[in-house]
Amino acid sequence: MRDLTRVSAVGWVIFGFVIACGQMRGQSAVNQTPAPAATAPQVTSPAPVSPVLTPEEETAKQIATMETKLADWPQLGRYRADNAALASAMEGTQRVVFYGDSITDSWGRRAGTGEFFPEKSYVNRGISGQTTPQMVVRFRQDVIDLRPAAVVILAGTNDIAGNTGPMTPQMTEDNFRSMIDLAKANGIRVIVASILPVADYPWKPGLAPAPKIRTLNDWLKGYCVVHSVTYLDYYSSMVGQDGGMKAGISFDGVHPNAQGYAIMSPLAQAAIDKTLVGK
Repeated sequence: MRDLTRVSAVGWVIFGFVIACGQMRGQSAVNQTPAPAATAPQVTSPAPVSPVLTPEEETAKQIATMETKLADWPQLGRYRADNAALASAMEGTQRVVFYGDSITDSWGRRAGTGEFFPEKSYVNRGISGQTTPQMVVRFRQDVIDLRPAAVVILAGTNDIAGNTGPMTPQMTEDNFRSMIDLAKANGIRVIVASILPVADYPWKPGLAPAPKIRTLNDWLKGYCVVHSVTYLDYYSSMVGQDGGMKAGISFDGVHPNAQGYAIMSPLAQAAIDKTLVGK
């Protein structure tokens, strides 16, 4: 009997505890603000995974890339059709070929830079990424055969960047000599432009090009003086304190924007006017 009484007492205690918990839960539910509905997690597609190539496939890919480049290493195909369609220079005008790399290639073509010397018989024959050895190979097709009165050569920065392999300053200088000799032998007056200032190449960082550019520009200027060639100095008007381009005149520290070309255009025109006087 004593045990039954103890069990009964325990039962009542448990029953009371359950009731109290239920009341507390109910009161808590009344006082709480309903939680916002859960947002379904966003599902993003995984980034595509490039297939892993076997050593044999990687080698075949590299060979295919090299063969494509070597098929037209100097890029003679770029302007072949344009050259064939180019009309003779109008009587009383003097054709000028601007010859170079991406800085020339983008002049007037890139949105926002304006026209490329409107109302002038000036021809753009720049090709992005080119080095001076490539330019020597295509010089006859893209300059001499167009029979210009003058050529403006802007090159060398991609040599320093090593776009077609390591190059010494002597190699670059020899290529300038070759282009100048070819032009003179064909009655074309020559304007050699300074290399534009660069603090670092975005696609080949760490080469410290600024002092190399200054050295090569000094050589170009001296060579022009000795060989009666017009030296076009863009560098002095565009260089900043760090040896790179001034702020606000370039997209990436290498290629001029509209403001950069606005500096270059009158300098180029003045050099052309000086060179063609009396021709």
